[in-house]
Amino acid sequence: MSKVTTLISTAAAAVATAAVLALSAAPSATAQPAPAAPTQSAPVLAKTQGWLKIYNGTAPQGANAVELRVVIDPAVGMRVTDAGGRSLYRFDKDTANPSHSNCTGACATTWPPLLVHSGQSLYVDGINPQLTGFVELPDGSCQITIGGWPVYYFAKDAKPGDLNGQGVGGTWFAVNPTGGKALAK
Repeated sequence: MSKVTTLISTAAAAVATAAVLALSAAPSATAQPAPAAPTQSAPVLAKTQGWLKIYNGTAPQGANAVELRVVIDPAVGMRVTDAGGRSLYRFDKDTANPSHSNCTGACATTWPPLLVHSGQSLYVDGINPQLTGFVELPDGSCQITIGGWPVYYFAKDAKPGDLNGQGVGGTWFAVNPTGGKALAK
């Protein structure tokens, strides 16, 4: 055998031996899958209004919280729902600055306010947390606001995704992420 062939054979054997040793020296490195990257970051405390802590992100499982999310609706564009997908509305006869609800009595039966209670937190996903808060109602309960506008459910929305209150009386509209009206594009 020539010296070149011997050198090549020896080098190949050395590389093969090094590879076998490297693999056998660290079997756990190849046996364990890499940990999955987190799909979502933990919610961040963004604002406090009185006793209400407002977080940017989705609520942890089992949290005592009100959660708002943004959905894109082909009929009205971006609008806000609760965590269960129920539509939320704003009333043109309310005021945003200062926040004030003008829906009481029978109106509040048809348009129940989205309330938050002491001990709960508010989590917002897709909404600037600085635009959210609450207004205290005459009975002492606290209604969630977006952009200063009090927000409501509509009693005739039977299931998540229903938008039956849109345009009712020319004064009720799905609320967009800034507190404005979600309107057809």
